Parts: sequence; structure tokens; C-alpha cells
Amino acid sequence: MIAHGIFNDREEAGWMLVERLRGTTVEKPLVLAIPRGGVEVGAVLARGLGAELDVVLSRKLRAPHQPELALGAVSEDGDVYLNHFASAMTDVGDAYVQAERHRQLTEIERRRTLYRAVRPQAAIRGRSVILTDDGIATGATLIAALRTVRAAGPKEIIVAVPVGAPDRIDAIRPMCDRVECLMEPEAFWAIGQFYRRFEQVPDERVVELLREHGLPATKWTRPAMAGR
Repeated sequence: MIAHGIFNDREEAGWMLVERLRGTTVEKPLVLAIPRGGVEVGAVLARGLGAELDVVLSRKLRAPHQPELALGAVSEDGDVYLNHFASAMTDVGDAYVQAERHRQLTEIERRRTLYRAVRPQAAIRGRSVILTDDGIATGATLIAALRTVRAAGPKEIIVAVPVGAPDRIDAIRPMCDRVECLMEPEAFWAIGQFYRRFEQVPDERVVELLREHGLPATKWTRPAMAGR
């Protein structure tokens, strides 16, 4: 259970999403998670729903002088999405956006080389895709990923996240077939405020989860939550 609107960790949040999605009719389900924190949520979804797990790579474009603020995001195919407020930032011009795009594409390529060594890219066309992350703040990275997934021809896209800013969830709804979000709190400052444990997820953990859950499995039983 969520006490006072806070998840213990990404695993608990993932199991609560499994309960929300259980019974959903899907076609050859594929969970696509945004690294790195989203992969811990995605691995639980894959286990609980008997689905295949893969990653979709997108990176936020950092605002100048405010690296935690996403002025937008870039997908692995190089497509740029800019948040609605980016045009009002006087220190954001085309030159800055292109330089930041290049920096983030370099990191995407590094991750792609690492992750694809253990998990070849999954086929998307004609499948039910569950797109997930550990939360949605500005929504930029998820929207960039969603546009890439949509272009690959899935049967449907279900966005499933533990928590999201209400206005950004509303912005995402028309872009996919369904949104499942466990919490949409009005007082939203950062995703981490809704988790007791919100440590950085290292690349090694992503590789481990892709290796373990990359292929479809039979339905798993949710482990006991004792000791939490």
C-alpha cells in the first residue's frame, strides 16, 4: 500500500501497476522502459504480466543553468521534442538546442551499445506496447520515446507510470491509446518526492534486468513484501 502518497521503491510501484493492468487484453505484450529508473519498474511489469522487456532510449535536453529542468528531449532516432515553455526561455536558441542534442545523442549511443550487447532490439509492429518510466514530471522524455514507438507501428500503446504531474498526464493522453497512472498529485515538484528510496540506477543494473527479463516468460507470482 502507498502510505501518505509515497511508494517504498520502484519495485513496489511496479507491482501496483501490475495490479492495475492485470486482466487487460493485450497482443504479444512488450514492456518498453525508459532507462535507467524506468527499467526497474518495467522489469516488474514484464514479470507480472508475462511480457517481454526492452528499453526505448530518450534523453532530456537540459535547460541552460538549470540542468535538472528538461526544456525538451531527444529520442534515439534524433527527433527533438521541446516543452511548451522552451520558446519563452531567452537563453535557449537553435545553437544551444543543437549542441545539447548532440551531447545527449552521444550518451544515447553509449547506452545503446551497452544494452544491445545483451538485448537485441525487440520487434514492435503489431504488438501491445506498455511504455513506462518511474514517473512523469515535464513528460519530455516519455513524449519523445512515445513518438518513436508510435512510428514503429504498434497495435496500441499503453502508458503506465506510478506518478505524474496532472497537466503532463493530460498532455500525454491524446498521444497514446490509454494511460494508467497511479497518482496524479497537484503538489508535484519532483518524481523523487513520491518514493522513500529513489537511488540512481546504474547501467549494470539495467543490463542485469534486460538479461533476466528480456524474453517473454510465464506469469510470475508477486513476492512477499515482508520486511518493507
